[in-house]
Amino acid sequence: MAIIDKLIQKKFISTQGLSDWEEQQLQMAVREGTAVRIRNGIYASVDALADTMVDINLIVPEGILCLWSAWSVHGLTTQIPNAYYVAIERSRKVTVPQYPEFKLVYQSSQFLSIGVSHQLIQGYDITLFDVERCVCDAVRYRKKVGMDVMAEILQTYLKRPGVNLSKLMTYAVQLKISSTLNTYLEAWL
Repeated sequence: MAIIDKLIQKKFISTQGLSDWEEQQLQMAVREGTAVRIRNGIYASVDALADTMVDINLIVPEGILCLWSAWSVHGLTTQIPNAYYVAIERSRKVTVPQYPEFKLVYQSSQFLSIGVSHQLIQGYDITLFDVERCVCDAVRYRKKVGMDVMAEILQTYLKRPGVNLSKLMTYAVQLKISSTLNTYLEAWL
């Protein structure tokens, strides 16, 4: 199978393991406008960039979809994210492409392991924070994202069927925001 056919089929491709000829084909596809160089060694088909999700793991290995991006995936907000928000370990250095836009959220490793889940989105296995962790993040980052956004996310969560307040409070304790979350829960429950 030609490298361009692979790119169209997979949408994203790494040059790792490709022959010189296949890499030249990719570079030619970029010049012709059928492919886009995302970052060094990572290429995408033009169609892939039209999707609302990209292969996060290929672009930011071990990254976790969070904040606006995860809130949108979980249906917690009506706002559309302006970038892919990805949480990574605080000491990591990652180069992200100019397009699509990525916003890196640096966190300590103790917080990165809380509430991690996987979801198949548009054919990509995406690592993201689960719903309860996302609600906790809205409370945790309320001053940065805005009180109105935090309120929308918390109220949307509380109206959902199958709300898991026990899990929510466990995460809140681990993230050191339990008293703050309790204050908001008391106001809306």
